[in-house]
Order: sequence, then C-alpha cells, then structure tokens
Amino acid sequence: AILSRRRGRVISDTMVDGTDLISIEATLPQSESFGLTPELMKKSSGDVTAPELVFSHWDMLEEDPFWIPTSLEEREDYGEIVLNGDISTGVVNNALKYIRMLRDRKGLIVDSHKIIVAAEKQRTLARKK
Repeated sequence: AILSRRRGRVISDTMVDGTDLISIEATLPQSESFGLTPELMKKSSGDVTAPELVFSHWDMLEEDPFWIPTSLEEREDYGEIVLNGDISTGVVNNALKYIRMLRDRKGLIVDSHKIIVAAEKQRTLARKK
C-alpha cells in the first residue's frame, strides 16, 4: 500500500533463506522516496529494516504538464480552468506538481500561488504605544 500510494511498482518479492525476512525489489520515483523510511517503520511497527535505495533509470511521465481541456467534451468531463495555469480541473497532474515543487524550491515564481490584483494597503487599526 505504501509503494502503490507513492507510485511504486513491485518487481519481485522473495523470502531470504534461513530467516523469516522478505526481500522486496521495487521501482519508485526519486521524488516519492523522501520520507519512505519513517513511513515504513511507522506502518510496520519497526519491523522493517532501512530500505536500500539505488538509482535505476530515468523514465518519462505520461502526463502533459501544460494540458488544458479545450474541447466541449473535455470541459464537461474535467471542468473549466479558473486561473491561468491552475489545475482546478480535479485532474491529478504529477508532472505539473513536480514542476511547481522545483520552481518553489529554487525561489522562482509559481503560478499556483495567489496573485493579488488591485490591492490596497491595509491600515492598522490598533495603535502601538
């Protein structure tokens, strides 16, 4: 359940000879591997040893990060986009999520943040003495 929630795929699971341990070989996206060890320990009540993570390969995501519903049928199925670049359609787009996380980490502008239009300076009502 933990691996599938993190978009992982189990390749093989075998019993280790002479022990009651199970060795699981799986692929997991690197961005989903953060916090894996504490979650495995918590879910298994400490019975899991620390996972050994090794880079395997690069893989392309199937989603288009800049997809917008254009046809009438797509708009009926997924809804309208309220803001420019906002994924308010309810479709989970991991590619766009990773782009936004990377831009936010580097301190660049992220289009999902609220942009204030025609704001006025707020006056402080309480006087500081």
